[in-house]
Amino acid sequence: MHILKTTLRFLLTLFICLTLSASAQALTFKIASYNVENLFDLIRDGTEYSEYIPGNPYGWNKETFNVKLNNAAKVIKDLGADIIALQEIESDKALISLQNKLKDFNVDYPYRAISDSKPTTVKCALLSKFPITKKKEIKLRDNSARNILMTQIEINDSPLIIFTNHWKSKQGPESMRIAYAKALKKEIDKINKTTDFIILGDFNSNYNEYKTFLSSLKFNNTSGITGINHILKTVKKQKLINEADLIKKNNSGYLYNLWLELDAPKRWSYNFFGEKNTPDSIILSPGLYNHSGLSYIDNSFDRFNPDYLFKGNEIYRWQRSKRGKGKHLGLGYSDHLPVFAYFSTEPFLPLKDSFFNSNSAPSKPPPKEELININSATASQLMIIPGIGPSLSKKIIAGRPYHIINDLLRVKGIGKKTLERLRPYLSIIKSK
Repeated sequence: MHILKTTLRFLLTLFICLTLSASAQALTFKIASYNVENLFDLIRDGTEYSEYIPGNPYGWNKETFNVKLNNAAKVIKDLGADIIALQEIESDKALISLQNKLKDFNVDYPYRAISDSKPTTVKCALLSKFPITKKKEIKLRDNSARNILMTQIEINDSPLIIFTNHWKSKQGPESMRIAYAKALKKEIDKINKTTDFIILGDFNSNYNEYKTFLSSLKFNNTSGITGINHILKTVKKQKLINEADLIKKNNSGYLYNLWLELDAPKRWSYNFFGEKNTPDSIILSPGLYNHSGLSYIDNSFDRFNPDYLFKGNEIYRWQRSKRGKGKHLGLGYSDHLPVFAYFSTEPFLPLKDSFFNSNSAPSKPPPKEELININSATASQLMIIPGIGPSLSKKIIAGRPYHIINDLLRVKGIGKKTLERLRPYLSIIKSK
């Protein structure tokens, strides 16, 4: 009997240890996408745009290259993503240079991938703090088309597939972008429907392209069919798929575009002559909303838009003289804003339909029963609230207990204005 009790006690202890260990290993991570606007190296290999040939009259030289590299690294450092998909990288040499520059900023991305099997002028790439276990390039028949980069990344023993895209610009009609969408969809259809995957990058398409391109004879040569909406199935019956749809139809191949989480005025990452567009998207699969593998942290999508990325009311893009057609001036960043979202190794935690599953971010406070208790909420629960990320959630948890909501003012990073923005989402139940 003593041996049996000892064995049972050992098994119980082992179970508790394993449970605690699994809980301790749960983590939150950030994924971003950024079109860096032409990061070229200093090697002439015949594929460059003329203005990026080293040593030419446009002034692309070691000095301007280092400024461009430094500015791109600053944005990526401040963005703080664990995985970042990149567009408009010329070569693996340029990507390695960026990797090394980030180390100078004390930011280490030990893993990288680039779609460089085809000599296109610029390419899709990815930097990761997690191991990249597989890489594949999705090729199009058009030799001038950029390959789509498919990577599998291992996160706490859970695989995540990321498709990094840079579709044909709007110098061409929609049929050119549909070619990308069809190649991508063909690959998606090969993987298990419960697989966690993310599609992101520069699609050169609005999240609601099926509406915005209809009146354009230049773009609409496809009878109203779009790549990002109809081929990738982010719409059904001319209505954008929201999260409720995705969860309900999780085996139907539908996908969810995270731009719907922001209020309509904030839905833009690119400003073309005053016209605000959403070429940069993060699109999610149903697997990120189930109770296995990885999950999306609800309402965590946003643009990265610090003041230094703007000059006046315009995005502070990489500067060239003669209205962008002359010499490199060694100033500016990119013509795109990065976009990002948070993910977790914990199960998906949705808000109720009345607050959350809509075609825009919440415009009014949630019902009282859905408020977040700041004395007991997990980091993932806190990050449901717009404006709270991993860093701030940790500080809030570390500052417990709180007796009144105003006690949050003692948390570094929460001032009076921030508190008033957070207050409608919060409740307080004193811990015992």
